[in-house]
Amino acid sequence: MLQTELPAHVLLVEPDEAARGVLEAAASAFAHVESHGRFDTARARVCHASFDFLVTNIRLDAYNGLHLVYLRSPGANSPRAIVYSDEHDLGLAREAQRAGAFYEIHKCLPVTLAAYIGQTLPAWDRRDPGSRDRRTIFRGGRRCWDQHLVRLVH
Repeated sequence: MLQTELPAHVLLVEPDEAARGVLEAAASAFAHVESHGRFDTARARVCHASFDFLVTNIRLDAYNGLHLVYLRSPGANSPRAIVYSDEHDLGLAREAQRAGAFYEIHKCLPVTLAAYIGQTLPAWDRRDPGSRDRRTIFRGGRRCWDQHLVRLVH
């Protein structure tokens, strides 16, 4: 008989209701999602509940999502943290990495969330936050420019 693992339990903290709905829908296919829009309710859950992943926006109105990362229970059973922001901020990315969290851009998170939760992550985010993702860099050349024009026309 095959033994199936229970899905991960994710604590999602996003103040914007529409963005929270998108992320919750993206994660609910493969995890139990508990979402919060306010820092104070999320802080209580971080301190008193058990979950596998903390996914938080860096900007939580007057608070910072990194505070929630610092409040995680230390030790082997500490939940993995993913901190995201609307724009790439090198200083915040490095601070998130120092706190033991993975840093992501908000627009990429609905797609990458499955990879974060479905795989065994390394102990820390080894990516260099100062280097851009080469997959998103515009590549020169005639063929690439022709394809860009086709997208503009249609």
